[in-house]
Amino acid sequence: MAGVSCATLLWRRDRPRTTVAVAAVCAVAITALGYVVTVLLLGALLVALYSLAGRTGRGTANLCTAVVIALLAGTALLAGPAGEPLVLKLVGPAAWLLLPTSLGTVGRIHAAYLDAVRARAEHAERTREEETRRRVTEERMRIARELHDVVAHHLVLAHIQAGAAARSLRTRPGEAERIVGELADSTSSAIRELKAVVGLLRHTDDPERSPEPAPGLDRLPGLAASFRGAGLAVTVVVEGPPAPLTPGADLTAYRIVQEALTNVTKHAATGAAEVRLAYTRDLLEITVSDDGGTASPSPGSSPSPGSPSAPGAPPPGDGFGLLGMRERALSAGGRLHAGRRPGGGFEVVAELPLRR
Repeated sequence: MAGVSCATLLWRRDRPRTTVAVAAVCAVAITALGYVVTVLLLGALLVALYSLAGRTGRGTANLCTAVVIALLAGTALLAGPAGEPLVLKLVGPAAWLLLPTSLGTVGRIHAAYLDAVRARAEHAERTREEETRRRVTEERMRIARELHDVVAHHLVLAHIQAGAAARSLRTRPGEAERIVGELADSTSSAIRELKAVVGLLRHTDDPERSPEPAPGLDRLPGLAASFRGAGLAVTVVVEGPPAPLTPGADLTAYRIVQEALTNVTKHAATGAAEVRLAYTRDLLEITVSDDGGTASPSPGSSPSPGSPSAPGAPPPGDGFGLLGMRERALSAGGRLHAGRRPGGGFEVVAELPLRR
């Protein structure tokens, strides 16, 4: 019987209930026949109960343990030695068999706790990796928008100025010299802004080196002047008392105006654009529009910068400008709409919150 009980322990991990049943039957049979329950027989039953409690629910383990105690105690009462006290016949089996069940339950709870800790750690690691990937993607998009806005704006102006200088070189050398001077200023400004962007990307530890402040609406007059120098008549209208913006919203507003005017210069068959800043209690509404018409050139003047007939007109864009403006507006908590106007022309309307 002891051998059979010990042999069934080989399947205690896969079939814990069967192992307990076989060990219990062997122990009850030995007790009923009047023999002494040996250490091997009792040990096999204890190990089987421990495995059962560690691999099944608490209810199943307690029920099986209670059944085994009842069987052994009942058998001991009926077939045990006559002189043995009744308390020992009842308390002995219960004390021995409750111990492995309790230890197995504690082990199962501890294993479940460790599994939960490992699961939480793995989830936290996955969350950290996903957050890192999200931040890297957002940073790449931010850098792409910044580089696009800086490079596209200055290259478009340089392209138009170079074309205008080439057209005026023979007939109006003085005008061509003036335009070449503006072209040099445009390229110098482009280099400065590119250096500022690259400086922000380089995480320098030099405390004495402070990055150039990001542009904002305070530079709007200079921006409008640069477009006027390229042949685009820019009108700036401010409605309502100007309210301070956060640095991020200020940069967003400036870049939206810059990109919208760049698009007018590249694509619109007009020589005029209007920038309207409307301040309300909670919002700044930015509207950049053109009338879509062709400016009437004066005798000897060059065609409009965005006109398809202009020799220096830039090639069509790739559509990243509108996408970048929308992304900027959304990142600042606002929204942006771009489309054709009912009366002709094109407009970009952005709404940015003043407080966020």
